[in-house]
Amino acid sequence: MYGGGNIGRGFIGALFSQSGYHVTFVDVAEPIVTELNERKSYPIRILDGQNKEDLIIKNVSAVHGNNREEVAAVIASCDIMATAVGARVLKFIMPNIVSGLRKRWSENDKPLNIIICENLNDANRVVERMIKEQLTASEIERFDRTVGLVEASIGRMVPVQTDEMKDGEPLRICTESYGFLPVDKAAFKGTIPDIKGMVPFEPFDFFVKRKLFIHNMAHATTAYLGDLIGKEYIYEAIDNPDILLIVQNAMMESAQALVKRYGVDMDWMLDHINDLLRRFANITLKDTCARVGGDPARKLSPDDRLAGSMKLAEEEGICPAYIAVGAAAGLRRYLKEAGLARNEEEALKALENVSQIPKDSALAQLVLEYFRMISTSCSIAALRREAQRRKALSSTSII
Repeated sequence: MYGGGNIGRGFIGALFSQSGYHVTFVDVAEPIVTELNERKSYPIRILDGQNKEDLIIKNVSAVHGNNREEVAAVIASCDIMATAVGARVLKFIMPNIVSGLRKRWSENDKPLNIIICENLNDANRVVERMIKEQLTASEIERFDRTVGLVEASIGRMVPVQTDEMKDGEPLRICTESYGFLPVDKAAFKGTIPDIKGMVPFEPFDFFVKRKLFIHNMAHATTAYLGDLIGKEYIYEAIDNPDILLIVQNAMMESAQALVKRYGVDMDWMLDHINDLLRRFANITLKDTCARVGGDPARKLSPDDRLAGSMKLAEEEGICPAYIAVGAAAGLRRYLKEAGLARNEEEALKALENVSQIPKDSALAQLVLEYFRMISTSCSIAALRREAQRRKALSSTSII
């Protein structure tokens, strides 16, 4: 398990352990490596409403990420591998992974499936490119034959771990109970392993888009609208009835677009939306609007949760009246964090440069109208009423 952080320990590593594997974590945080090796276990606390359940994840160890020889040895001998290091860190772990693959190939020809648990579009292709840049032609042929790069859709919400959450246990991870791990069924090489909670699915692009354009889009929209009314936590923001209605309808816009694109069942999508809204309201997670809305430039990028979901809706003939509210609020935060003037000129520049939405397009003008309203400190209720008005004028009415 490359990465011993929130997702590594709080989700994937735990699933591996609960499926009967010995789990070796690779991390550069010395205290985590030392503690895991001394204790051979770590605690997880599942938070669900006012209830909590403590679990002990056993049969674990760790190696330091700077020890390439040890990292290569565990990659060479493992049955299954996963990464959860963060998209920006991936390039730094590639030399170790390449060393591990070379050592593995020198010893055996067994397939190795690497589950990629990174919040990154086309993560499998990104990792493939990074690895192949360091391989010879003959190694690339062997890589294509023996290595499966398996994208995963990480739906479990794991907030920043506070001292209160750790409750005296430095290794404790507090997380929600959601435990499903959709993965790309078609990407596996050899037999698909039986891992608790893992759901192999094909075509996997649907799950990628569902996670990004419903879960991630709604989470970011909740955070940015929470910012506007001074809320610290996600559960506080979603408790506002106008934010709830905007977020719920934005999710419905994405759901309708995904149903049209992939032909999936709308009732199934509605169940997913209702479950997400319940999870957003989980008070014990104490997930913050600051964390969830972080890195607004990435979240406004062309194919990501806000711009990407608006474009998909438009392509499927659905007016993204509610999604655009979240995009406008995210645009406000982007300009603020970038130190740019929060005016219409800079907003249109950002839409064109960051989101690749032409400034003279109908979509840009829709976002800009909400941005103007936000700039005049209008209420969330006014934003909701305007979205409702625009939706009523469109050919597809949600409510």
